Amino acid sequence: MSKKVKYTSLSILGILLIAYYFLLPGKLFNDPYSTILLANKGELLSASIAADGQWRFPETDTLPANYIKALVTYEDKRFFSHPGFDWRAIARATRQNLQSGHIVSGGSTISMQVIRLSRKSKSRNVLEKLIEIVLATRLELRYSKEEILHLYASHAPFGGNVVGIEAACWRYFGRSLHDLSWGEAALLAVLPNAPSLLHPGRNPEALKVKRNQLLDRLLEHGIIDEFTCQLGKTEPIPDKPQALPRMARHALQHLVKAGYDQSKNQTGISFSLQKRVEQLLEEQHRNLAANKINNAAAIVLDTKTGEVLAYAGNILSDKKNSFQNEVDIINAPRSTGSILKPFLFAAMLDQGEILTKTLLPDIPTFINGFAPKNFSKQYDGAVPADKALIRSLNIPAVHLLKQYRYEKFHTLLKSIGMSTLQQAPDHYGLSLILGGAEGSLWDITGMYASMGRVLNNYFEHPGMAKYNPKDWHAPRLLQFADTTLHQALEQNSHMSAASIYQTLEVLTEVYRPGEETGWRYFSNSKKIAWKTGTSYGFRDGWAIGVTPEYTVGVWVGNADGEGRPGLTGTDAASPLMFSIFSQLPATTWFKKPSSEFKAVSVCALSGHRIGAHCERADTLSVQESGLKSEACPNHRLVHLTQDKKFRVSSACAAVSTMHTQSWFVLPPVQEYYYKSRNIAYRPLPRPKPGCPESINHMDLIYPKSNARVFIPRGLDGNLGQVIFELAHSQTLTTVYWHLNDQYIGATRGKHEMALNPLKGKHTITLVDDEGHSLTRQFEVISDM
Repeated sequence: MSKKVKYTSLSILGILLIAYYFLLPGKLFNDPYSTILLANKGELLSASIAADGQWRFPETDTLPANYIKALVTYEDKRFFSHPGFDWRAIARATRQNLQSGHIVSGGSTISMQVIRLSRKSKSRNVLEKLIEIVLATRLELRYSKEEILHLYASHAPFGGNVVGIEAACWRYFGRSLHDLSWGEAALLAVLPNAPSLLHPGRNPEALKVKRNQLLDRLLEHGIIDEFTCQLGKTEPIPDKPQALPRMARHALQHLVKAGYDQSKNQTGISFSLQKRVEQLLEEQHRNLAANKINNAAAIVLDTKTGEVLAYAGNILSDKKNSFQNEVDIINAPRSTGSILKPFLFAAMLDQGEILTKTLLPDIPTFINGFAPKNFSKQYDGAVPADKALIRSLNIPAVHLLKQYRYEKFHTLLKSIGMSTLQQAPDHYGLSLILGGAEGSLWDITGMYASMGRVLNNYFEHPGMAKYNPKDWHAPRLLQFADTTLHQALEQNSHMSAASIYQTLEVLTEVYRPGEETGWRYFSNSKKIAWKTGTSYGFRDGWAIGVTPEYTVGVWVGNADGEGRPGLTGTDAASPLMFSIFSQLPATTWFKKPSSEFKAVSVCALSGHRIGAHCERADTLSVQESGLKSEACPNHRLVHLTQDKKFRVSSACAAVSTMHTQSWFVLPPVQEYYYKSRNIAYRPLPRPKPGCPESINHMDLIYPKSNARVFIPRGLDGNLGQVIFELAHSQTLTTVYWHLNDQYIGATRGKHEMALNPLKGKHTITLVDDEGHSLTRQFEVISDM
């Protein structure tokens, strides 16, 4: 042979080898897959049909031994020894086809069937068979025998729109492929051989004959014993495909939107807990449906990891009344109501701006046109910070946010996991703390869990750096490897462990007078920190609870935003939250981060750090920043006559005749409301006649200084009136009212005056019968 011929031959051979190498596509199957949701132990929770209308689960990577043995025995008994094609099988098929005069057997190996499935081949001619043989040999070089079996089992047709063994197991038997009996394994082994003919429910007897013949062959080969063979033959043939489970279906939506479609998703969801939570959701919905409250959602987290243990995004669908039940409420932005108040409380503690008992103003408030109201429409004058939180009072919360600054709170919320704040801080303003922003149950429940996680992990880290910044994270739906312990630790966090601990301790209070719809007492053997929230117009009811082990978030309302009377967090959401907690194992309580606490004396009346003139003191454990908080501003020394009936000063009495004592004094407006609810409160005595006054006894409740007032017109078109209201420390004092230096009337006891001043700037002057005066300017902006 000449060198040229030899070179040409080698070149052709090389080209053929290269062509052979690239014959097989890089990806055999480009079919769309169903999206699968699995519970923490592999149970099927839910699945969505593939884009082409087939139930085709993602490719499996494991097969049960009984199915492999049944399949190989039925389809390709020399599968583990041949190179991709079986000459003996092809010769046998050729002989049978010639004898019968038409095609009765193809002689295809499992490898060749994988090629035919991937090519979507419909013709069964000699050329196609040769192509399959060549490609099957290439398939054998790329994949192991086990991988080829997985490809076949994942893409074989099993009748109707069922493709792949995993979908077939669930559609025909309602269980995982790893739970197959020998009878079921034999049935699935024969079914792809003629899926259109042997469809469960259409030809049960023909299918039964095929299955039993295979069981007999397995017995002949010694793979199963006589008892197993007979037992397999007694198993019924499925009469029709079963519906797949539809648990946690909104969690499936969540993962699809997150980019996990067409995959098998292993979650941390507990199958039994998910089932029970969905049942409780339906029970609560039946209770609320009479009030036309049609939607509800609940999520349960592992506080330590943030892993989702139950995800019920809405009530079950009702064909007669859908009520937008397919909406995933857990991820839907909704008005937050009061549910964010604990984060502000903890932040204020953390900065040392307040202590847990610090008195906060609870009075009529008007700030740049914003006039918040408490749910009860009543005022306490002044209320301890912890009581304001557990009673969910709006006005103290607004004053806290004004002090903390809403811009800073906006930044804090975003940094700890609130992803729905899409607008600038000025868009929300002070309403941010009262539901002026929208939040999702996913985010906010995760934020509560993060607070608990910070406390849990605080004791895991020795040394000065005890905070892991990764402790603040969103809930985790998919199972994951916990790598957070390997993150760099820090000495500070968004909120200190001490501040979080105090906040959660406050939220364990179960007696909550004034909470949204009146007091409620929830009897529960578990210590739970919990908070409710109700949005404006009774559109959203929230309840979130946290323990060291679990965090439960509940939302109740209407997906379309319709408000309903009685739709409050306390009445509608919290019963469901407590019911879910009752299904959970026993819980513990958070350890106190004692190293972050310092003992400090506080005023028993004002809740501030004790001042020089406080008479009664309590000892309180506070975070270190609390040592810098304001000393009591409410106690002051006053000089009285010997009979203590009048106040005096050195300008009108000899020092030797004065009786000096400490007195608890609130600003006039706070005092006006406070004294009606606190009978022990003693207003300051009047000054002795002839003595100068040094204390302001009165203040306008409305309008505030330099306020801009809009006076609306009535239905008759005439301009209405605005009510001016004054607080005075002396109940029976007479106050004389002057508008623009013109006397307009007098009030005694209750100081209110209805006025309708013209558009423009005005001055109002008030003088009491002791001669004390108060002057304020305001502007009317409405036209006559």
